[in-house]
Amino acid sequence: MSVSAKYPVVDILGIPVSAIRMSDVLDIANEHIANREGLLIGVVNVAKIVNISKDASLRSSFTEAKIIIADGAPIVWLSRILRTTLPERITGIDLMYGLLKTANEKGYRVYFLGAKQNVLLKVIDVVSERYPRVIIAGYRDGYFSEHEEQSVAQDIRNSQSDIIFVGITSPKKEDFLRKWKDFVNVPVCHGVGGSFDVMAGVTKRAPKWMQNCGLEWFYRLIQEPRRMWKRYLVTNTVFIGLGISEIIRVTLNRLRGISNVETSCSVKADDE
Repeated sequence: MSVSAKYPVVDILGIPVSAIRMSDVLDIANEHIANREGLLIGVVNVAKIVNISKDASLRSSFTEAKIIIADGAPIVWLSRILRTTLPERITGIDLMYGLLKTANEKGYRVYFLGAKQNVLLKVIDVVSERYPRVIIAGYRDGYFSEHEEQSVAQDIRNSQSDIIFVGITSPKKEDFLRKWKDFVNVPVCHGVGGSFDVMAGVTKRAPKWMQNCGLEWFYRLIQEPRRMWKRYLVTNTVFIGLGISEIIRVTLNRLRGISNVETSCSVKADDE
């Protein structure tokens, strides 16, 4: 049974987000590794949903993902308002830790791609210490040009990895995975964005209460105000507007459906 057949998807502003739990994703990853089948995992948050609407290349990357997980709490909240509830939020970084735990248990080979060299080396040290049974199949920083992509992809292919984590910013990581996922022949491909910086201690993750309240973006804004203020101001505002429009559209459709049912029942009663 395919992933899409076993786990339903929820339409969130045109994006088919998988109605799935963390434990399910880990089970699917294990199955794909055992069968050497490709599993591209898409991760969407508020910024990506906004950018997907205007970036054809980014949208194309997500159409090839077998699983798309909801990283942002507002996405889960919107699904509840629309009565198409996603079971839980799955952040990209939490999934990375979950996959590393599984890799440690099963002795999987893992490749790390992304971040600056000093940050990446710190990540390798942390993984070696916390997950000693993980086989580090290879690693490469994320600063390479387009003409170097093929050699990077070849190195990944040669590593015979089971999992690859791509710690590069969007949309570059999605473009790289879309372009090279078949060539590198790695069963599980997961783009983790800035998760390497968190693991290396370069940036701090928001406290749990802020994560639960959907305020991780605010915590990151406090840490990097000059770089992040415009991004969050624009994307959050646009997402709110898109969300309100979708709520109104769905509500009107439901009211029309109720009205049609009542009219049909009234006509049937008159005929009798």
